Amino acid sequence: MNPAPASDPRQVARAAAQWLALLESGTASEGDQQGLQQWRERCASHEQAWQKAQMLRQRFAELPSALALASLDRPQAGRRALLKRGLGVAVLVPTAWLLSRQLPLEVWRADLHTATGERRQVPLADGSSLQLNTATAVDVDLAARRLTLVQGEMALKVPGSAALTLHTHFGRVRVSQSEVCVRQDSLGCRVSVVSGTVQVQPLQGPALTLRAGQQVRLQASGAGLPQAFDSAMPGWREGVLMAQDQPLGDFLRELSRYRSGVLRWEPELEALRVTGSFRVEDTDRVLALLAASLPLEVQSRTRFWVTLLPRKKVA
Repeated sequence: MNPAPASDPRQVARAAAQWLALLESGTASEGDQQGLQQWRERCASHEQAWQKAQMLRQRFAELPSALALASLDRPQAGRRALLKRGLGVAVLVPTAWLLSRQLPLEVWRADLHTATGERRQVPLADGSSLQLNTATAVDVDLAARRLTLVQGEMALKVPGSAALTLHTHFGRVRVSQSEVCVRQDSLGCRVSVVSGTVQVQPLQGPALTLRAGQQVRLQASGAGLPQAFDSAMPGWREGVLMAQDQPLGDFLRELSRYRSGVLRWEPELEALRVTGSFRVEDTDRVLALLAASLPLEVQSRTRFWVTLLPRKKVA
């Protein structure tokens, strides 16, 4: 194997995925090993992509074991077939995840990042503090008094008067002597002020001032109308998901942000209502609590593939 030299981030990531799949297949020759080393040494972006690929591989290290355990009660021939498929999945899943979920490459290169389900608190040298929610990436440049939210959700607390400017894909937020939470997705970002006052400059339209207890959504076309929210309510910063008569489908979409793998549910469960507070560090327990309080059951193929089904009625 000899992937062509690439400067485009997607091509670099794809080459790293191809090398990973080759090595995991067990068919790599000594020449392939040398080719990988040469590719890694060709430029810094190749080595960075390879290190990220290796980190990703570790995250899926438990997958073959999970599949093997699930096959123990099968006949011998079926067990061998499943284990063979499991080893194939162990190669393909990290590769597919690498290409579909870990791109663009700037997420890999971010100064700070969290994995799915991970939350992280980071003190900054100027006395400010960052808190990163699940699957988040942030670049930090204190010399320029600039942060960049590459992906995900973060909280920024700046106790001093020297402002930090948070850049997003949809505008800038200037923070000093205040605390703000920002959540970004592909369609926009939500800016919520926990304390103090912040200045928000959307990509389009005039700047606006937000005070504690206010939030606004920024999109490519500009800012929406500021809305009130309860900044004292526990939320992701405390590791809590709050639901107040919330449709189950909406709740599960939020919960799935904290779970690796696949979480599915039957359409008839969408309209069930959920109320309560749930700890996000144990999403399996959250699903068990839902099954105990709602007419549904949890079907687990592996820890990475879970489906919620309507509970069967007992005659």
